[in-house]
Amino acid sequence: MRGITIFSGSAHPELAAEICRVLNIPLSPTEIRRFSNDCLQVQLKASCREADVFFVQPLCPPVQEHMMELLLMLDAARGSAAARITAVIPHYAYARSDKKDAPRISIGGRLVADLIRTAGADRVLTMTLHSPQVHGFFSIPVDHLNALNVLARHFRDRIDPDNTVVVSPDLGNAKSAAQFARLLKLPVAAGSKQRLSDDQVHIESIVGEVEGRDVIVLDDEIANGGTIVEVLERLRERRVRRISVACTHGLFTGPAIQRLAAQTDVEEIVATNTVPIPTEKRLPNMTVLSIAPLLAEAIRRTHNGESISSMFEEGL
Repeated sequence: MRGITIFSGSAHPELAAEICRVLNIPLSPTEIRRFSNDCLQVQLKASCREADVFFVQPLCPPVQEHMMELLLMLDAARGSAAARITAVIPHYAYARSDKKDAPRISIGGRLVADLIRTAGADRVLTMTLHSPQVHGFFSIPVDHLNALNVLARHFRDRIDPDNTVVVSPDLGNAKSAAQFARLLKLPVAAGSKQRLSDDQVHIESIVGEVEGRDVIVLDDEIANGGTIVEVLERLRERRVRRISVACTHGLFTGPAIQRLAAQTDVEEIVATNTVPIPTEKRLPNMTVLSIAPLLAEAIRRTHNGESISSMFEEGL
């Protein structure tokens, strides 16, 4: 792994440190200062001249702070003659802003993609985009990973394979849910969802056979928890048995933890550490899985010019 340098912003230094431990390389230090006029300054405290440089920075709350840090780090590496610069963004928050669904609104997913390229990124490594078409917003190479194998390994020995169904809260996530179900050799069902506002949804029905079965509700992210609570109500109407909830991005914003804590019949809530989940947000029935080995392997393969897509064929 000679010639590789990894830096972290303030969004998730624990994940960056774990990635470095897997790769057996040091995490290079970064100094982030705030001036009296509220402007940020970033200084990379290790040389990156002619190095393959990776910045680990999920766009988690406060999103704008962490995004500006990332842009400044990218610019600093470009100005320091890095050979190649990769932005490792485990959670790309602006993937929700993917289309013009109201008059005179910005498409933030595309704008932020342009900013990342302009700041100096040669490549992006991200995971489970909320809207897969955001991949096409980037004019630089993007490796779009998913955590389905990580989640599937967790559930494989915990399910009754003859009586369990994977449930997607909506049709938009049904493709990922179907892939997850195939990994576990399970059937799949999906909710029919209508979004009323940012924090309010309505699920009319569940399409698929779930009555009397154990269910794993799979979503790409849980933000305020409104979608999960709504789909659980529909599942209870269908008299399901054991309930588990799984997601890649456990944001748990606003009232999410209170809402999830009130779902006393949920046996387990599983998330990955694409974003930091502080102790106060970790419920007794919550399990946080690490995606550091997956990201470390993707970084290793990127550095060595090896295939990323074959990782998922190999079940990594």
